[in-house]
Amino acid sequence: MLSSVLNSARAIHVNIHIMRAFVKLRELMYINSDLKLKLQKIDIKLIDHDKKFGMVFDAIKEIQKPPEKKKRKIGFDYEKE
Repeated sequence: MLSSVLNSARAIHVNIHIMRAFVKLRELMYINSDLKLKLQKIDIKLIDHDKKFGMVFDAIKEIQKPPEKKKRKIGFDYEKE
């Protein structure tokens, strides 16, 4: 504030640098927010792909399991008539 009130060449020079710094900070803020949004979208896509690949790998593991052998009961089954 003081640099904008004062009328010396040095005060004007400092005021210009302050304004440029604020402009640069604003640009960085927008760039970072855009980058953050893009990374969030990529992260969501990766999570979705991970779930899909997980389902595929689970299905492959299920196919690779040997079939369960059914054990025959010894004796008679009295429940069936």
